[in-house]
Amino acid sequence: MKKNLTLTIIMLFLLIGCSPHFHLDFLGEDQLQEVVLIKSNAKEKILILDISGIIGISSTPSILDREGNFLSRIYYRLQKAAEDKMIKGVILRLDTPGGEVTASDILYNEILEFKKETGIPVLALMMGITASGGYYIASACDSIIAHPSTITGSIGVISIFPNIEELLKKIGVKVNIIKSGSMKDSGSSFRKLTSNERIVFQDVVNEFYERFLEVVYKRRKDYFSLQELKKIADGRIYTAPQAYELKLIDEIGYFDTAMKKMLSEAHLHEATVVTYTYYPKTKTNIYAASMKKTSLFEEKDYTKIFQSLKSGFYYLWLPQLTN
Repeated sequence: MKKNLTLTIIMLFLLIGCSPHFHLDFLGEDQLQEVVLIKSNAKEKILILDISGIIGISSTPSILDREGNFLSRIYYRLQKAAEDKMIKGVILRLDTPGGEVTASDILYNEILEFKKETGIPVLALMMGITASGGYYIASACDSIIAHPSTITGSIGVISIFPNIEELLKKIGVKVNIIKSGSMKDSGSSFRKLTSNERIVFQDVVNEFYERFLEVVYKRRKDYFSLQELKKIADGRIYTAPQAYELKLIDEIGYFDTAMKKMLSEAHLHEATVVTYTYYPKTKTNIYAASMKKTSLFEEKDYTKIFQSLKSGFYYLWLPQLTN
């Protein structure tokens, strides 16, 4: 009996190792649940949706984790909100330094599609940091409100290509590369970039940067010209007062400010504030974590943050790792 049980456990973990996401629902709560954060007599609801941590596509959730990858977390919630006729507005609460170019652009587009299909207003509420890809996503919202101490901006692109060539030399490891063309291994971690590769990658960075400018300008062209935008979009960060003065945000305030603005945009006098979570017991108020381990910063595991930054292109502000 014990031998069969051991064999079953071994086979289970082998299957888990071969599967991108295998989930065991021991608690029987494998559905997004609505949690009321602020009660009201009104049937109409305002949804709080959190985007926290580094924005990326790939993830490796544990077998006990109900959540999928970063994008699916947000997509499922937008889908659920679209199906609920009582949802009259969404407050997108952002606390992120940005992340992958593609992931940021997908979330930006999903928010635009949600607004188009439902007619529901979406408001961005910036928390501690909403930089680069976070600001990119906020540009899809109808209004942008930042806390007085928010750090935002960092409009730009960074390309990360780690070089471990010297490390491999020290430990006596050599890497043999067989390729079909001179550029096939461009960006390889096993050697430094050539001058031609730098030119190619710079062209890609420039193209993604132009896309970023296009997104911001489309949303805020009433406040500045494209040339004026380029002057302030050099990758630097801004405090909330600076961003407000530069017209990168619409208002400075707190949750109450965002709530009043949302009620106005949704043409409501009052509303019940809700969120969606797989962990209803941990979500007791508007400042409680709405999704378990969504932010790599909350884990305080900077090794995991570094591992998440694979070679590629980012709308990201993360000086402690990129300097």
